[in-house]
Amino acid sequence: MLRDTIKTETVTAMKAKDKDRTAALRLIGAKIKDRDIELRTSDKKPDDDAMVIEVLQKMAKQRRESIEMYEQGGRTELAEQEKGELAVIEEFLPQTLSEEETRAAIEQVKADVGAEGMKDMGKVMAELKSRHGAQLDMSKASGLVKASLS
Repeated sequence: MLRDTIKTETVTAMKAKDKDRTAALRLIGAKIKDRDIELRTSDKKPDDDAMVIEVLQKMAKQRRESIEMYEQGGRTELAEQEKGELAVIEEFLPQTLSEEETRAAIEQVKADVGAEGMKDMGKVMAELKSRHGAQLDMSKASGLVKASLS
């Protein structure tokens, strides 16, 4: 399980006295615990690895946005710190599909659901997320689906 791997890596980083990696891994652990607490009252409990991947994807997206803003603001030291955290987060994320693979997946889903126009975008996106959710950047995929359907 991904959760156990993260815990093991945290202990390894602490033993190696790698402060930056330990801090990033502890941050990941804290976000996962926050999500666990949120889900206590939920009726539907997602698969544990799927939930951890969802948390990691959200964290990665936040880091990318922060890096962009810090670089625009001339705060390179903060951007570098965020890049370090992003590298640790990305270690645990599944490999994302390339643009060609994403386009192929979109075409396959379009054919499977019989999508013909923009009115079918929701169906295509839902099916795409269910099949490839952990491997796709859904914001990029959304733009590709929109271009494909128009």
